[in-house]
Amino acid sequence: MNIDNCRYTYQLGHRLFNGSYVWSRTYHFRASPYPGHDSLQRVVIFGDMGKAERDGSNEYNNFQPGSLNTTDQLIHDLKNIDIVFHIGDICYANGYLSQWDQFTSQVEPIASTVPYMIASGNHERDWPGTGSFYGNMDSGGECGVLAETMFYVPAENRAKFWYQTDYGMFRFCIGDTEHDWREGTEQYKFIEHCLASVDRQKQPWLIFLAHRVLGYSSGSFYAEEGSFEEPMGRENLQGLWQKYKVDIAIYGHVHNYERTCPIYQNTCTNKEKSSYRGPLNGTIHVVAGGGGASLADFTTIKTKWSIYKDLDFGFVKLTAFDHSNLLFEYKKSSDGKVYDSFTISRDYRDILACTVDSCPLTTLAS
Repeated sequence: MNIDNCRYTYQLGHRLFNGSYVWSRTYHFRASPYPGHDSLQRVVIFGDMGKAERDGSNEYNNFQPGSLNTTDQLIHDLKNIDIVFHIGDICYANGYLSQWDQFTSQVEPIASTVPYMIASGNHERDWPGTGSFYGNMDSGGECGVLAETMFYVPAENRAKFWYQTDYGMFRFCIGDTEHDWREGTEQYKFIEHCLASVDRQKQPWLIFLAHRVLGYSSGSFYAEEGSFEEPMGRENLQGLWQKYKVDIAIYGHVHNYERTCPIYQNTCTNKEKSSYRGPLNGTIHVVAGGGGASLADFTTIKTKWSIYKDLDFGFVKLTAFDHSNLLFEYKKSSDGKVYDSFTISRDYRDILACTVDSCPLTTLAS
């Protein structure tokens, strides 16, 4: 019987040929709080972590130098973490099962204790002729099968790796950037339903997650394209984020950290930078792709919407104290200290308040 916040104890076992059993050590986890439950809730989010050898030896795809620091920081602070989202580019196995074994061993202390949720990235899914939105060979032929099999997510069809999940006062809508998200597609309809169906009186904190940057990034390769995002990203989705008042959108793919102002249509909607009170009037976009893989440079072009950048390994933590107060923190993996943060304080009336394109259009005509 699943009782909210109940503590479970379990072991894993294997039956040998002679009929005897071998057993793992004892593990524990807590049941997730029911939607709307008012309690302290702490969420860690990052992308692109990968794995590495603790003895410093070389390995296949050896370009994730920060992954062990990120893993160790989470293990060290696990008593203050309730759920983890690893939003794509999980382990860069690229078709080699042994690399998945190494990664799952590395994250076992975390994933055995708290929910370890994932999103699909290019290194899990992309392969020519398999239905992925991008025709590259980044998955090494995995085509999403290993990620879909090793990690459970509540998707209706795990081959289409978009899903929603609720955790207490949070509603998370997780997109799959390796499938078409544009207006009129099956995924676009899912995203709108996920955003529209949440009861913000019970779950005030509405978070959008995806691997590729569908919002804003100063990553040099996006700037060179002139888009500062995945092409066709926000052009198709920003209307939904604004209409349904998404608080924060978080991405990986670009291996650094960046936070924007609350923004809509390239315009900051709130002048505050660290202590938001009342309506945001837009969505705060965050790149948290510094989980461990080799870092990606920023462009030298200055943008008005970029509040904080960090070319280092790190992760994001959200803490919901109650239905009215949220703390956002960015922590470096090297020392676990906070290098960027902001708070949101508001009540239900602030969520209901109309802003640009967030309420039905009206006219004075009779």
